[in-house]
Amino acid sequence: MDEKDRKIIELLTENARIPFTEIAKKLGVTETTVRKRIEEMESKKIIKKYTIEVNPEKLGYRTVTILGMDVEPKYLLEAAKKLAGIEETKWVATSTGDHMIMCEIWAKNTEDLMKILTNKIGKIKGVKDLCPAIIMERIK
Repeated sequence: MDEKDRKIIELLTENARIPFTEIAKKLGVTETTVRKRIEEMESKKIIKKYTIEVNPEKLGYRTVTILGMDVEPKYLLEAAKKLAGIEETKWVATSTGDHMIMCEIWAKNTEDLMKILTNKIGKIKGVKDLCPAIIMERIK
């Protein structure tokens, strides 16, 4: 990867729908060059996918929570996979530090969050501890 590839990634991160022609213009190269560089980064899995960022509140989810979760070690991967299968869970990661699993949950309100925590997540085999932190404002 060189500086042009890094700039392409920066532009795509800001707007995944930016036209290749616009990237080419900003970098002072041809559209074909941009297309080939992006295809190369995709084939090397540097660029894994294109996505959008959604405002959960506009979709009726007023309570967004980062959840730290501890499980019995032998159930770590199984619990993470089950957590990933819950509709309200938007991302899941195993981690080191204070919690074994971290995830983001979207709920309609705090009552809905409690139902998700107790009726869905709390019933996952091996769960020992849940530590939810409600997001007040997303800065970046």
